Amino acid sequence: MEKLTRRDILRLGLAGAAGLVVDRSVFARSANKPAASAAKAAKAKSVIEIWLSGGPAHLDTFDPKPKAGNDYCGPLNNPIATNVDGIIISELMPLLAKQADKYSIIRSMTHRNNSHETATYIIKTGRKPGEGLVYPGAGSIVSLFKGYDRGYKGLIPPYIVLTTPEGRFTEEGFLGPGYKPFATGGDPSQKRFMVSGIIAEGITDQRQKNRRQLLDSLDTLGKAMLGNPQFEKQEESNENAYNLILGEGSKVFDLSVEKQELRTQYGMNKFGQSCLAARRLVEIGVPYITINYGGWDSHRDNFPFMRRKLPEMDRGMATLFEDLAARGLLETTIVFCIGEFGRTPKILWEAPWNGGRNHFGNCFSALVGGGGFKGGRIVGSSDERGEEVADRPVLAQDLLGSIFELLGIDPDGPLPNPRGTDLKVMPSGEGRLKEIM
Repeated sequence: MEKLTRRDILRLGLAGAAGLVVDRSVFARSANKPAASAAKAAKAKSVIEIWLSGGPAHLDTFDPKPKAGNDYCGPLNNPIATNVDGIIISELMPLLAKQADKYSIIRSMTHRNNSHETATYIIKTGRKPGEGLVYPGAGSIVSLFKGYDRGYKGLIPPYIVLTTPEGRFTEEGFLGPGYKPFATGGDPSQKRFMVSGIIAEGITDQRQKNRRQLLDSLDTLGKAMLGNPQFEKQEESNENAYNLILGEGSKVFDLSVEKQELRTQYGMNKFGQSCLAARRLVEIGVPYITINYGGWDSHRDNFPFMRRKLPEMDRGMATLFEDLAARGLLETTIVFCIGEFGRTPKILWEAPWNGGRNHFGNCFSALVGGGGFKGGRIVGSSDERGEEVADRPVLAQDLLGSIFELLGIDPDGPLPNPRGTDLKVMPSGEGRLKEIM
């Protein structure tokens, strides 16, 4: 196992403080530095991925079908116009309707897989399972090409998950634990955002400082080894870990410094405040942030669920677009929103479903904006009932490849892997989203 450097320690989030160790046996250090990208100059610096775990119903969100009838629309049969002529979305998202000029909607996503785990893997990696390798997700690939090995110098790790991991597959895949996301844990809507490993419940900052001072006073070996290069490197790593806990690094998670009016506009709930935290992470240059917004598996009672869930999503996402744009950040920040699949267009009225919708990978929707993506556009279409792609099918690899290209990562470039084989960052790029780039 190789000797760890400051970058290795910071890449793991708080490895210096928590005593974590990364196994680098899969890759030699030289292999971890991919060849210079041949992609065009980057338009985007950061990505905010809003992951709707469980799979949202496309007919109830971004692809309403008011003419399909009650068995498809149910009570959500009055979609609303947006601020872009010809684009309609769910009646439960009036705030996003006012921001439609800032994002585009893809209505022809497809992979035809109805399993949570497999569909998640496909969307997150752009790959089909069964190729003999566990591929890394998009965030880990961005961490590889835009992280510490490529000049990122932030104290905050380059790939952050707000707040808990998705959990359906290993995000870092064959890249190994050095490219695993740092999951914050906690709830940013609480009085204090208890970020895992950085903020400890019931322990004040002053107590943390007192503990550090006590440890320093007892560290006679460290004092005796002053001037030793290895000990000095370790001390540098410790200093950076403490800065993440007690210094500038931790301040990004302190949402109390934001105006209460803005916090309320985002929504004083876990999702809304995660959107605000994501904006703060973008401001300090974190390349990839995922907001895991779960609970979209609406097999039963879909419509009461949508009336609770969609207004919360509407408030958080609309404010995020508005806030990023007002701060001049949207032009360099990609925001995309997607789940692993959609849900069956035809409603299951019978018991025990009581108006539920099942898994549906044949056709579903995604939203993407900022960072070089044009707003106010529709890509592709579904048929009159939302059951099949009618025009311009878009695969996960097309969406992810387009995101990578805007980040300045060549999607057709080489992807380092433990077999040393000729792999591309993304498979075939024939369906990339050139019309909105």
